[in-house]
Amino acid sequence: MHILIAPNAFKHAVDAATAAQAIERGLLTSHLSCTCECFPIGDGGNGTCELIVDRLRGESVHVQVADPLGRPVTAAFGLVEGGQTAVIEMADASGLHLLAPEELNPLHAQSYGTGQLISAALDRGVGKIIIGMGGSATVDGGSGMLRALGVRFLDNNGREITDLPVGLEALHTIDLSSLDRRLQQVEVTVLCDVDNPLLGEAGAAHVFGPQKGASAEQANQLDSLLGHYAAVIQSTTGKDIAKRRSGGVAGGASAGLAGVLGAKLVNGIDYFLDMTEFDTALSRSHLVITGEGSIDNQTLQGKGPYGVASRAKRVGLPVVGLAGKIPVEVSNELAAYFDTLLAIGNGPAALDDALADTADNLARTAQQLGNLLAVL
Repeated sequence: MHILIAPNAFKHAVDAATAAQAIERGLLTSHLSCTCECFPIGDGGNGTCELIVDRLRGESVHVQVADPLGRPVTAAFGLVEGGQTAVIEMADASGLHLLAPEELNPLHAQSYGTGQLISAALDRGVGKIIIGMGGSATVDGGSGMLRALGVRFLDNNGREITDLPVGLEALHTIDLSSLDRRLQQVEVTVLCDVDNPLLGEAGAAHVFGPQKGASAEQANQLDSLLGHYAAVIQSTTGKDIAKRRSGGVAGGASAGLAGVLGAKLVNGIDYFLDMTEFDTALSRSHLVITGEGSIDNQTLQGKGPYGVASRAKRVGLPVVGLAGKIPVEVSNELAAYFDTLLAIGNGPAALDDALADTADNLARTAQQLGNLLAVL
């Protein structure tokens, strides 16, 4: 039996590659006679771009940029497809992990450093830029990124607004005259792992703001200024980003790039699987194992394990889903894609302990799964 191991990252616990290796370790120590292929996947969340670069044997380019608070930090982007495509992980320059807990303040954290990475990629003469936006510390609608690329945000007196995003409350005009002209010849694609819009209760500020340090009052303030920002973008470019599907990714950065640069917002997992030729790996497999921290009906909204399972089902392969948390009740919707779901926990445990034991629990569960398959 040849088993394709294609997990997503287990958030706050292990990355996708580590998860895949743990599952492989468990299977190979079981009684099952099998071969394995590790194919860690990403759906646009943090780590996706690194997986693309690794899979396509690309190169990394290191650049000094500004972190979310404007301090110097070294970040990297990848070059693949013969150097013609840049793959940029927003978190490298603008990620939550760059800030201490007491520094979190999405009213003043901005994505300027990611814009510097885009500029550096343009310096390498790329024709395509792919951006994964998971793990960002910002709710600036991509305004920091755009400012780094030459966009000027002006108040009613024509003064440039640099304190982003809070300064967007005074936004009157967006000046595109100095926008890097090289972007006119480049295709920009954003990998999206959620479909939340820019605004409203399901939008960037209310859903993702609290994860980045926003209080309820600040979330309301951010939602309001993003609404104003969207209105000025529409009056400037004619593009309505307010209700754009997936416009809430990375604190609205996806919407900002779509509105000003014409970036394409795509389903992250489908794009990833196509780019890395996942279907070829499927064609030589007999069983697929996927997983992430939690698998439930929300997984079916375009998360990584769903993307893997749906493709496996198209070619009639059985799918096992491993997760830290699965539904108590059997879900017919999930059962259409996952032949079985297994929770990897080994007993009642505090969350911190469970997260720390994720790799060992994945290996143990995979070993027991292999032993079960061996006796069937």
